Amino acid sequence: MNRNAFLPGVTGIALLLLVAVPVAFVVLQAVFPHLDTGSYSAPFSTFTRVFAEPSLQALFATTLKVGLGVALCSALIGVPLGALRGLFALPGAVLWDVVFLIPFLIPPYIAALSWMLALQTNGYVQQLLPWLHLNDFLFSLPGMVAVMTLNVFPVVYFAVSRSMAASGSRLADVARIHGAGPWRAFIRITLPMALPAMASSLLLAFTLSIEEYGVPGALGSRSGILMLTTGIEQRLADWPIDMPGAAVLSLLLVAIALCAYSVQRAVLAGKNVESMTGKPADVTQKSLAGWTLPVMALFTVVAFIAVALPIVSTLVTAFSGTLSGGLTLSNFTLRHFGNLFAAHSDALGALSTSLSLALGTALIAGATGFLASWLVVARKIRGAALIDGLSLFPATLPGIVVGVGLILAWNRSFWPVTPYNTWGILLLSYCCLLLPYPVRYVSAALKQIGGNLDAAARVHGATAAQALRMILLPLVFPSLLASMMMVFAVASRELVTSLLLSPAGVQTVSVYVWRQFEQGSVGDGMAMASIAVLLSLTLMLIAFRLQQRQTS
Repeated sequence: MNRNAFLPGVTGIALLLLVAVPVAFVVLQAVFPHLDTGSYSAPFSTFTRVFAEPSLQALFATTLKVGLGVALCSALIGVPLGALRGLFALPGAVLWDVVFLIPFLIPPYIAALSWMLALQTNGYVQQLLPWLHLNDFLFSLPGMVAVMTLNVFPVVYFAVSRSMAASGSRLADVARIHGAGPWRAFIRITLPMALPAMASSLLLAFTLSIEEYGVPGALGSRSGILMLTTGIEQRLADWPIDMPGAAVLSLLLVAIALCAYSVQRAVLAGKNVESMTGKPADVTQKSLAGWTLPVMALFTVVAFIAVALPIVSTLVTAFSGTLSGGLTLSNFTLRHFGNLFAAHSDALGALSTSLSLALGTALIAGATGFLASWLVVARKIRGAALIDGLSLFPATLPGIVVGVGLILAWNRSFWPVTPYNTWGILLLSYCCLLLPYPVRYVSAALKQIGGNLDAAARVHGATAAQALRMILLPLVFPSLLASMMMVFAVASRELVTSLLLSPAGVQTVSVYVWRQFEQGSVGDGMAMASIAVLLSLTLMLIAFRLQQRQTS
């Protein structure tokens, strides 16, 4: 085999297996409903059937309401906080960044379960404030939107704060010199400059909320509120199993996400907000002066609600003997953590399985993402656009769609060997979902490296593979390692594909937590959730630190 074709060939095969095959089978199953019997009859008939169902309109409307509601509420919280953080010298600014990173890093299903324990009837909040009844609000559409918003708003906060900190307020100062008031300068100058960052982050908030399964599964299922994600799961879980219907709903979900991307591009089309000229510019943040205390109070309130309450609820449950025992010292126990590490406990098996799968995912996604980025950015080979598209396409795919695609692809009799019904199918799903992380990180690092080093190595006789291994890999390794740590952290507590694809007898951390809640062993579930959150936070903070060091 031509050595120059070896690495592109391996990368292409990996991308086909991880991304192209499941996506292709979702499309084929939606178009040909009898594909599982080898028949191509009645094409598109499932679309007609599903679109005629009365429940589809409610699923579609609820999904859009949740997505738009989360985007709007994230803007109401994230934009003011981000503007204050970016434009003013905020006391403890780095600490606030770390605090607001935490909600985004807590798995949504763990956050939803924590809010249930805090706000349900006789929950922790009602034990402290008996006059406050929030049970009905929590198990409603606004309650689902509120819980998702408290998880998602940091993406808007970080995008707006970084954008406004980079552009500074010097153009607004020029406007003020020419007679504009402070609010007019902010509305007419500063805010439009941050429009791309705001639009991108709100789009991300919208897509994250419509693709979410954990919160609708935990809160919506108890109040009869279904979204497309839970509707897809029902078609796969309830008898008779409706694979074609699940495939059609999956395509509908992907179509909504792609429409959102199109709207964002249309909104930003033709808007030039360039502020960086290459010349040194003094970007100084203004003093809050007399507004310091009110601003600190605002940040504290948001941090208390979004960060402290769900974490405290998780920890209190993990250390409580019984839920009915309430918030008393006599109810304190370490029994639930002891149960996790007891001999023959399912928890140890779940933890071991999740950590093993996360390690395998980090290695495979890291290697595939590194090779794909190298071929696209450094080598610029023929077909680079296809490799780039395939490697980043999973970012637009909801987890439940990937799960449906893998079931449809590998649950076929014609495969001589199949990973279906083994832990291998979980590994494939994690790798597909998390592949964009290393691709984005490594591509950004490779773009900072000039082509001279690679060219010099080739001039002195090194092959492409030798130049890759001895020149480029050491230079981008910190970014690659950071991305692999993030992949490890996210994979170790992934929920939706784990619920769909876990074979009998195999449990992951997320499946263990979910089933402990269903079986009434809430304390054991929250003890495992505490360990998962602590592990994720530690790894992600190390990864961000590595990335910041590489950037600086």
